[in-house]
Amino acid sequence: MARLAQTAGLTDVQQEILSTVRDFVDKEIIPVATELEHRDEYPQAIVDGLKELGLFGLMIPEEYGGLGESLLTYALCVEEIARGWMSVSGIINTHFIVAYMLKQHGTQEQKDHFLPRMAAGDIRGAFSMSEPGLGSDVSAITSKAVKDGDEYVLNGQKMWLTNGGTSSLVAVLVRSDEGHPEGTAPHKSMTTFLVEKEPGFGEVRPGLTIPGKIDKMGYKGVDTTELIMDGLRVPADRVLGGVTGRGFYQMMDGVEVGRVNVAARGCGVAQRAFELGVQYAQQRHTFGKPIAQHQAIQFKLAEMATKVEAAHAMMVNAARKKDSGERNDLEAGMAKYLASEYCKEVVEDAFRIHGGYGFSKEYEIERLYREAPMLLIGEGTAEIQKMIIGRRLLEEYRFQG
Repeated sequence: MARLAQTAGLTDVQQEILSTVRDFVDKEIIPVATELEHRDEYPQAIVDGLKELGLFGLMIPEEYGGLGESLLTYALCVEEIARGWMSVSGIINTHFIVAYMLKQHGTQEQKDHFLPRMAAGDIRGAFSMSEPGLGSDVSAITSKAVKDGDEYVLNGQKMWLTNGGTSSLVAVLVRSDEGHPEGTAPHKSMTTFLVEKEPGFGEVRPGLTIPGKIDKMGYKGVDTTELIMDGLRVPADRVLGGVTGRGFYQMMDGVEVGRVNVAARGCGVAQRAFELGVQYAQQRHTFGKPIAQHQAIQFKLAEMATKVEAAHAMMVNAARKKDSGERNDLEAGMAKYLASEYCKEVVEDAFRIHGGYGFSKEYEIERLYREAPMLLIGEGTAEIQKMIIGRRLLEEYRFQG
């Protein structure tokens, strides 16, 4: 496995961080992941270990107590963590997106207040765009904020919050028509609010309820929830960036780096599926020899490894493009689309290699088979990625007739 998904040009610091994370995954995550996943149990000991490693502050600047690392370093760490258990990478990712949005768009007071405690892992972040009837159409958000003196009153129902229960800070996107005349484009009348709350379920602060965990096919362990706002009062100084109407752009910036993260998760899950498939193929015998010696299985392994390599290369390219300060929505969309699709295919091939045993909960591939589909949806479906890619290509290759 050492020859797959290698990244050229890493610094000594990056290599040391990745080596540390890889060891942690091998020793602390992989041995317990399947058992915890089957129980749908929050991996508190694993999260505490990641906190000790400083991973909650990986991309937070050093001035706020973080490690000040690049998106590439973060994505490669996520790839390693997802290789162990994708749910753990989800716990890190939602926190990371909120910290990134604060770093890029927050006021100085907001950065000073939140980022040091986020870097230490004492504040855990979650973000919320989707609603029950919304899907991919973010412009159709109906949750609303109305100004009342020095506060805003928020009402509405949000959906699919990763870390919804365990988080203590949620970045919530709602409509805010105040200051925006009728007829303003929907995406120009949205605002992101920084909502602090107590971890847990039920009414976690006046006007804010987290009903409970949504029972899912896979992606277990991590809590996925709804969020209900009923007269929730939020101070005006908790508008991200201090100005209303910028929420859509702030969220899209966060989702853009989130797409690199989802690509990294796809790469990690695909790597683990390949590892399991190639190992099992050398242990399982049919017709007097290991199935790895059958040409059909060798072809399958060749295709799987090539997909792992291709997805990794595109993910690294998208991360490096963002780190350079360039626009990377095209590369991030391509990486997310390819990595999630290839992940599904590599996992299914590893499942097929396992034969009937792949259907048994005793084998790790069964868990991966239920986890991979989430990547086809998270941070935008394949269809949304294709729309983004297509529009950007038409911008780049505009016909001059």
